[in-house]
Amino acid sequence: MNEPIWRKSTRSGTGGAGGQDCVEVAALAEGRGLRDSKAPEAGHLTLSPGDFAQLIHRVKRGDLNI
Repeated sequence: MNEPIWRKSTRSGTGGAGGQDCVEVAALAEGRGLRDSKAPEAGHLTLSPGDFAQLIHRVKRGDLNI
């Protein structure tokens, strides 16, 4: 697979200590990647497609304090 194409979440906004709460996602060969757009060099979290879908579902439902 080629270099991942990272895209910023449409739900990213302002706030937090750094002034921006930005999450980027990318399709990876092994699943979906999540990373902090302010610190891409820090690496990323990889989730299976099913786990990523569950995370999005729980965020939209308001189950998580984020």
